[in-house]
Amino acid sequence: MKMRDSFASRVFLVSGIYGVAVLFPQYFLETRLARDFPPALTHPEHFYGFIGIALAWQFVFLLIARDVTKYRSLILPAILEKLSFGVAALVLYAQSRAAGLVALAGTIDLLWAAGFALAFRLSRKVEA
Repeated sequence: MKMRDSFASRVFLVSGIYGVAVLFPQYFLETRLARDFPPALTHPEHFYGFIGIALAWQFVFLLIARDVTKYRSLILPAILEKLSFGVAALVLYAQSRAAGLVALAGTIDLLWAAGFALAFRLSRKVEA
């Protein structure tokens, strides 16, 4: 494995593990979230759908980590996955429609997006 692919592999491995660790427990937090961040969910299917899709992406990140060269084309939608939540979280926070904790999570996703973009750039094939 080349050094630049090693960087990309580590970025996606750590991101995937981190994502599973922070997303999976949310399946069991609906009641607590309703209490700590009122009002209660009115459309729980949106909440559980978001968690499910985001969790599925963590497994895509783990797949990319296993073979960056083979799955390099998946890095572009992976960047979009991170940007979609990160930007939305910060916009909602700026509009006073989301808590600071959501803005923090969005900022973390934007940092992952930057790491993914760097991984994409570094993992390109270098013609000899």
